Amino acid sequence: MEKRIRILIAKPGLDGHDRGAKVVALALRDAGMEVIYTGLHQTVDQIVNAALQEDVDVIGLSILSGTHIPICQKLIKEMGEKGISEKMVVVGGVIPEGDIQKLHGMGIKGVFPNGTAFDTMIKFLKESIKE
Repeated sequence: MEKRIRILIAKPGLDGHDRGAKVVALALRDAGMEVIYTGLHQTVDQIVNAALQEDVDVIGLSILSGTHIPICQKLIKEMGEKGISEKMVVVGGVIPEGDIQKLHGMGIKGVFPNGTAFDTMIKFLKESIKE
């Protein structure tokens, strides 16, 4: 039996556009994952605390504001401080090609720029999270 992946989808910062995050959440749910959506305007602290409370396998950030580097740096640091650095982090949204390697270098496992196919995300998550 395949493990049911639990993923937290979060919209950090002041970015008020969440249609993409909601569509991704539905696609992941349709693929059999358990999705917890935190809503708009989440702080890094709120995201990390929600991940702890919900005992998720993956933290997924949707960032359209261009602040993906500092937000991800802060998230990775806080996850380490709270003892959950083993949780996978993925990020999607407006991610310039030149930033993908930087994000991988800081520990972000999956980077999905706008336009990434749902099947690509789903396959990545299912292959990365095994029982």
